[in-house]
Amino acid sequence: MSRRRQSHEPGHYRKFLVIADDTAECDRALYYAARRAARTHGGVVLLGVLELADASSQWLGVAELMRAEATDKAEARLGQLAARARAVSGAGAHDPEQVLREGELAAEILKVIEADEDIAILVLAAGTGHESAGSPGPGPLIASLAKGVWAGLHIPVTIVPGGLSDAEIDALA
Repeated sequence: MSRRRQSHEPGHYRKFLVIADDTAECDRALYYAARRAARTHGGVVLLGVLELADASSQWLGVAELMRAEATDKAEARLGQLAARARAVSGAGAHDPEQVLREGELAAEILKVIEADEDIAILVLAAGTGHESAGSPGPGPLIASLAKGVWAGLHIPVTIVPGGLSDAEIDALA
């Protein structure tokens, strides 16, 4: 059973969840989410997930170093994306929230949505059909969604075509 969304209740506002990663489509999802948030008086939540399966098989010192390096890199990426969201959404918008988790991507996405009852929409962007995270296709998040990996998802998903320009997204958002 999922928690009831509260985004339209007094003291709450609708949040758009964007997965912060290094793919080209991440920027398209972020841009769309920031524009929608600005136009609807909502906010953006940026989620970075450290998938450190290899770290558990390393010596303790090596695992801690791997975790620290991955955390630093993810925090820097979240900071860059938050700055971009602020620039896109403009003055008066809610400051983007930055969330960093460690674990399996789909499970952490579901946990963040369940923990924040104001998250109302997951925004993803499809790959452009070119190389995307090492393989052609819709992008890794869309592919996992299509396989039913996120069966417990209880909010709508907006999929932004990855080839849209800022102006095209402005016209839609």
